[in-house]
Amino acid sequence: MLEAAGISFEAVDAEVDEAAAKAGLEGAGFDPRGIAEELAQLKALSVDFGDGDLVLGSDQTLEAADGTMLSKPASRGDALAQLRFLSGATHRLHSAAVVAEAGEAVWWHCETVEMTVRPLSDAFLERYLDVEYEAIRWSVGGYRIEDMGVQLFERIQGSHFAILGMPLLPLLSYLRERGLIAS
Repeated sequence: MLEAAGISFEAVDAEVDEAAAKAGLEGAGFDPRGIAEELAQLKALSVDFGDGDLVLGSDQTLEAADGTMLSKPASRGDALAQLRFLSGATHRLHSAAVVAEAGEAVWWHCETVEMTVRPLSDAFLERYLDVEYEAIRWSVGGYRIEDMGVQLFERIQGSHFAILGMPLLPLLSYLRERGLIAS
């Protein structure tokens, strides 16, 4: 997304044990939105760059209608179970981003998208997973909206960019305010 928007960047792996951090945040009582925000901040603060460099961390969580948080499916069977669980219901996808500078968070934003999955037949789900499983096995909820996963939905309310991974428009606004990209 950043490249398509004309933003130069260097991708660096965050030094965060995401599973342990998520478990700790859940244990501390954070809700799914708060977990996305905290994980984005942990990622941004885990990377040490030189003076004046900005570090962007982002994360997403998926909150089902009953408030439970789904993770990336561990297997095809897990993906099928998640999609069955989401079928015919509305869930919330929380997409957070944090910008750090000199080891401090200087900007943060979280967008929530409400996504309603249409009722899904087992036959459709099996065909969907035959085609998409290798691509969606790393995706929370078992879908990628930019591909065949769009067929899962009957209604989406919120930012397309937030679904893809980060609240891009607010981030671009922040970069313009800082004078880092042309306004």
